[in-house]
Amino acid sequence: MNTPEVHIKAVNVAKSVKVTDGSLTILHDISLTINRGESVAIVGASGSGKSTLLSLLAGLDTPTQGEVFLGQQPLHRLSEDERAGIRAANVGFVFQSFLLLPSLTALENITLPAELAGVKDARSRGLDLLLQVGLSERADFFPAQLSGGEQQRVAIARAFITQPAVLFADEPSANLDAATGQKIEDLLFKLNAEQGTTLVLVTHNNELADRCQRQYQMQAGRFLDINTQGIADVG
Repeated sequence: MNTPEVHIKAVNVAKSVKVTDGSLTILHDISLTINRGESVAIVGASGSGKSTLLSLLAGLDTPTQGEVFLGQQPLHRLSEDERAGIRAANVGFVFQSFLLLPSLTALENITLPAELAGVKDARSRGLDLLLQVGLSERADFFPAQLSGGEQQRVAIARAFITQPAVLFADEPSANLDAATGQKIEDLLFKLNAEQGTTLVLVTHNNELADRCQRQYQMQAGRFLDINTQGIADVG
């Protein structure tokens, strides 16, 4: 039997930030391993450290202590420019805050990562993704002309366009109605299944988390040691 290829690994990771009267520790001694092509949910209440952990795994931030690897790359040792290069080549993101560029249309926001990567059919890919997220008629709209749910769908299409090796998604369906949210979730797992994309989700949605192969549950910056089916035993 083939040994699974480790795609993402965190070893004894902690994250602290400076506050007025000293420092605040957001993450405590986090370790996890995610294999290539796996789907994993990180669940927990608001303020439990889920989004901070996602940022560290994606190389958007560095830990105060511990190690984070994406493939063979030690993200904790690399400069911001080096991490940015790795993200551009390998990673797609879906952020809660969308992070769309206000001066670009929906289609231009979607195609920008592909154009920067030199993808020749960026426009046709972008139009196809707009169709898949139900926004074909919004191609020439600017973010300010779109609802919050429509902006979220544009952000999701943008994350898909480079067919990333790993997709990080922070509450990907939180701003969507039930029917549209279901469509977007199906798209996430289609990418995971058909292209072998490693999928790492932060979510409050138990039904979405249950679709993943494994779950890590967080509380107060730590993993809970839960040993039930579908929940990772991290003890």
